[in-house]
Amino acid sequence: MHHPAPRPQPLLPSVAPRAELAPFLTPSLAAVVSGARRRALRDGDRQIDTAHLLHSLVESDPEVGAAFEGGHQLARVLGYLVQRSIGYGLRWQRAEEGSAARRLLPAARRAESPDARPSPWSPAAAAALEDAFRRAAERGEPQARGIDLLVAVAADPESRAVEVLRRAGVDPAALTARATGLLTARDEEPSQQV
Repeated sequence: MHHPAPRPQPLLPSVAPRAELAPFLTPSLAAVVSGARRRALRDGDRQIDTAHLLHSLVESDPEVGAAFEGGHQLARVLGYLVQRSIGYGLRWQRAEEGSAARRLLPAARRAESPDARPSPWSPAAAAALEDAFRRAAERGEPQARGIDLLVAVAADPESRAVEVLRRAGVDPAALTARATGLLTARDEEPSQQV
């Protein structure tokens, strides 16, 4: 009997946001997550890490861009992120990104079982997403926004995103404070009703 050769599996699942995450993401953050997945696939990385998330955030979310100290900081951060696939970031390939938080999303924990595929998220990226969801829930919002995720990735001192920020001359603590200030200012604005 002839058995067809197994088809090679992609390193990551499809680039569309996974069903278990979609209800927790604003449409703009869902686009960020999709962009991070595409970037990880293109870079040949086994997992989506915080640098992929940061790259997608600064490229596509204007609210995130407002948290930086002007265009010069954004340009430096993007410069380091672009170098990731052609320079120093190559040492990250095929190595798992850890996390100071050491927490995983419930979906990522299920993916660690021996008979399941490995998680598409690095532990640090999964912890950042979980923290972004928690931040939104604490404000009474059902979905996390890009600025929530920025605060989460910048708060993990062991993440690749923080390494990129530091190399670009951005103080992660100051960035987190500015981003948190933007969230607070937005929440204090009177709601506009139609």
